[in-house]
Amino acid sequence: MNTKTLEQMKQLRFYGMVRAFNTSLSSGSVDYTNDELVAYLMQSEWDDRYNRKIERLTKAARFRYSAVMEAIDYATERNIDKNQVQRFASCEFIGRKENILITGSTGVGKSYLASAIGHQACSMGRRAMYFNTAKLFTMLKTSKADGSYLKEIAKLEKQDLLILDDFGLKPLDNINRHSFMEIIEDRHGKRSTIIASQLPVEAWHQIIGEKTIADAILDRLVHTAHRIDIKGESMRKKLRNNS
Repeated sequence: MNTKTLEQMKQLRFYGMVRAFNTSLSSGSVDYTNDELVAYLMQSEWDDRYNRKIERLTKAARFRYSAVMEAIDYATERNIDKNQVQRFASCEFIGRKENILITGSTGVGKSYLASAIGHQACSMGRRAMYFNTAKLFTMLKTSKADGSYLKEIAKLEKQDLLILDDFGLKPLDNINRHSFMEIIEDRHGKRSTIIASQLPVEAWHQIIGEKTIADAILDRLVHTAHRIDIKGESMRKKLRNNS
């Protein structure tokens, strides 16, 4: 009977329940009432499905780093407000559709911090996607050529959290400027965006170009955004010196 029950669970894809039932069968010393056994099996299945959901979300996000909030360096010289970052861990900023702008020189940990917040969002069941900004714009140009542009833009709009890394390494051309405007417009007041850049926010206007569009984009991005300006020396340089 147990063998048949296990096979039926597998056919129904109740994989968490299969593992839990196997565990209960192999632990002869563990006794459950009927209610306790049902509750144990249901909780095991729920946990398994939730963990697989987090795994799917994290894989789909394609983060640059396997980053975690607990590993963020809050050394005084880095100018990172620990209380502010820990509030981000609750992901309430996503519920409020707020943005985060992270700036700082090369190697100070902007990408790691953005990825850590993204991983935290996935762990709480939120959909996130990470992009190197230049590669995103290249992909969008290609999608215009093959007719999939609207599909790609719609996918970006649906993400609870969109992370755009290495923004501003070179000025936007007309095509990229309009794509950027469309992304920000679609998400404004609906979803959250994190942008990480080597350039201070004050320089973004020049990078975007075309005053009217730059004003529109920055008006939607900046005025109510949380801002983090990381200071200090390159973390990569520090790791090399310590190795």
